[in-house]
Formats: sequence, structure tokens, C-alpha cells
Amino acid sequence: MATAIASTNSPSPDERPEGTEWATEVRRLAKERDAVILAHNYQRPEIQDVADHTGDSLALSRLAAQVEASTIVFCGVHFMAETAKILSPEKTVLLPEPKAGCSLADTITAEDVRAWRAEHPGATVVAYVNTSAAVKAETDICCTSSNAADVIRSIPAEQEILFLPDQFLGAHVKRITGRDNIHVWMGECHVHAGIDGATLRERVDAEPDAELYVHPECGCATSALYLVGAGTVPQDRVKVLSTGGMLTAAENTKADKVLIATETGMLHQLRAANPTTSFEPVNSRAECRYMKMITADKLLNSLRTATTEITVPDGVAERARASVERMVAIGSPGRGGE
Repeated sequence: MATAIASTNSPSPDERPEGTEWATEVRRLAKERDAVILAHNYQRPEIQDVADHTGDSLALSRLAAQVEASTIVFCGVHFMAETAKILSPEKTVLLPEPKAGCSLADTITAEDVRAWRAEHPGATVVAYVNTSAAVKAETDICCTSSNAADVIRSIPAEQEILFLPDQFLGAHVKRITGRDNIHVWMGECHVHAGIDGATLRERVDAEPDAELYVHPECGCATSALYLVGAGTVPQDRVKVLSTGGMLTAAENTKADKVLIATETGMLHQLRAANPTTSFEPVNSRAECRYMKMITADKLLNSLRTATTEITVPDGVAERARASVERMVAIGSPGRGGE
């Protein structure tokens, strides 16, 4: 059995586990352990394909709260597995690679939130779901990229808001809601920040007829809207979307080519959803090393040995749960999320 090699879009067969034995063994072990496998859209293609459910942060959070299996094997990063444990405290939650972290989540701590809140007494704290359980416990409500605007609109217009930790999503939410009383934490995802305006303009110049899907965490989101305003790209060809929104748009597009500004793992789902359209990355190097840490062998090992179990202290979990449940309740029940 071969270990999957890090890849971005559609790896060649020799980069995948050999034959069907690996997937068959994963399914057997999952059934034996009464486990459901959840995989984020940025995971390796073979992990996405073997999972029971593949999706974005909001979709997977909802599933974590609803699944009947006694064990959740979360193929994603640490904060996602924590969120699953927060929503399903009675279940065993396994993360096949405990070192799978998040550069964005690492930009803020619980102590930072408490200090920031002290500077703005009475403000409502809104946290992007890409945060640790400890940070969520210090906030009033969580959001994902798809329901962030709805979360902001659910807060009275006169209420001061602290938005954390992603500066690009925060700027996007301020822009589309028109709220000027939002303070934004200056954090960023190193992968999305690397998809910058200069790279975007180069790709758009080279592919003038292509549609453009941009994740709001990207450093190029403002540049994309500028290109629309300047008339460089028609408005109907540019969409700022969560990964779930990208998948819906991909299923319905008639475009010959779509340029994608997000982590390259998303291309696997998009190409499967619409094989007649060419989906290409704005930045082919936009790969999250943390998301690619879970390999075929690590998933098998997690199912065999129950590693690594994720726990959240009761007090932290109780406070974080209220914030996450408010997030899950806002927005449409369809696709959405990170």
C-alpha cells in the first residue's frame, strides 16, 4: 500500500494509494469502529473520495452535530476537529494528524480576545470559525465566510463589533454590509494571503474570457472587485464565494474556463462537479501544508488505533458551544462555510 504524495489538483495514479484495497480497508474499519469520516474540501483527493462527507467548515459543522455514528474521524485541521467535539461532546472525535494546524487560527489567542474586548467594552465579538476552541469560548458568535454577512446583519446596526481573526474576510464583510463600526483583527491565512492582486491581474490578463471565483480570505479579493469597477472584467464573471458557494456555482456555470482563487485542493471537487468546464488555479502554489498532512496511511492508522483523540475542557467547550451553535443557526441550511 503506497502512501499518498502531496499533490494539488488531480494527481497521477501512482500518487494515489494502489488499487482499491486501501479504500476497502478504510470502509471496513470505519464500519467496525462505528465511525463517520468527514473531509474538508482542501484535503488530498484520495481522502476526499473515501470520506462519507466532503464539504466546507459550515457544512461539516452541521454534519458533526447531526451524525449518528459514535466516532467522527475528521480529515481537516485541528480547529475543525475541535469544533466537531464542541458540537458533539458525547462522540469520540479523531484527527489523523495532530500537527495539522492553521496559520490563521494561530494569529490570535484567548488572551488577545480578552485584551481586545477590554479596549472596547460592550462590543460584540464575532469570530471566524477558523479559530481555536479557547478563542471561540471568548466570543459571542462564530461565522463562516458564507454566513459572515448574515451574522453581522443579525447584530443591531448601532452595536460595535470586533471581527476576528481574518483581515480580508473582515474587510469583505464591512464592504458588503456597509457597517463602519466593525473593528478587524489583522490576521491572515498564509495561503490565501499569497493569492495577491498582482498574481490575479496576470491571470485575468492571460485569460480574459474566464470566469473568476475568489474566496474572501484571499489577498486579491479587493483587487477582483477593483477589476470589476474598472471594467476590466464584467461583473457577471466575478464571484466572491465560500468553497461551498464555489461548488454550487461550478455545477451551474456554462463557462469554458474558471479561474479559482483559493487553496488548490478545492479543484478536485469542482472538476468532479463539472467535467465540461476547465477549472484552473489563480496561484498553482496555493497549497496548505497543514491540510495535506493527512495521508492514506495516517487515516488508516487513525481508524486502527483511535489516534489522535481530540478533547476540549468542559468549561471551554460549554462557552464555545453557544457561539458555534449561534453560527450554525444563521444562514441557509444549504452549502456554505469556509
